[in-house]
Amino acid sequence: MSLTTDQINKLLGIKESYQASAKLLKILFDKKKREELFRAFLELETDMTSDWFHVYFEEEHANKLKYAQDFTPDSISKLLAALTGNDTGIRLDVASGTGSLTIQRWHADRCTMTPFEYQPSMFYYQCEELSDRALPFLLFNLMIRGMNATVIHGDSLSREVKQAYFIQNDNDDFMNFSSLNVMPHSKQTEEYLDIRKWLDEPINHIESPLSVLSRLGLKREPEQIALF
Repeated sequence: MSLTTDQINKLLGIKESYQASAKLLKILFDKKKREELFRAFLELETDMTSDWFHVYFEEEHANKLKYAQDFTPDSISKLLAALTGNDTGIRLDVASGTGSLTIQRWHADRCTMTPFEYQPSMFYYQCEELSDRALPFLLFNLMIRGMNATVIHGDSLSREVKQAYFIQNDNDDFMNFSSLNVMPHSKQTEEYLDIRKWLDEPINHIESPLSVLSRLGLKREPEQIALF
């Protein structure tokens, strides 16, 4: 079953598709609403092995003239995932779009073991995407699947970046959704992710426990909330 444009718009609570990216991003920063949305999607579609937004985004949001946005078909994503093998390490997806290739790599990683052996912490993904419109769909796809990942929202060549996100499955449970953290505009973040310039103001939004954040040099302060 494939989700239709009407179904996706209804789930997001919008009338026109052009409203989707902004509305979705706002929902993602509210944990309760976000997880309610995840469950609502899963009531309609349970096949997590492909990107539900591939057709929706290309038809409704892709900027083919300015950015030549044509996203990788599932068939090619599956082939690339198979060709890269099953070794451990960081899985890097540059120009991630809505995450089709990363989803196929994640699925291939899980298939290397039984559900009793698999833990999300065994694999780590890094996605980089320039498009403001694609970013919310990419974050959605990573979090609903319980992945551990960093997402760089910016130019992969110039390393000029708006924000960097840390997606974490806090309980290391493949049945759980991931949390959303925005990384600080610090020297440590710049060095770790090779960021050379910040384009937007920092967003203070931390959800993961201190035990997780401390490994990244992040701090959780009472005043840290999403700036929306």
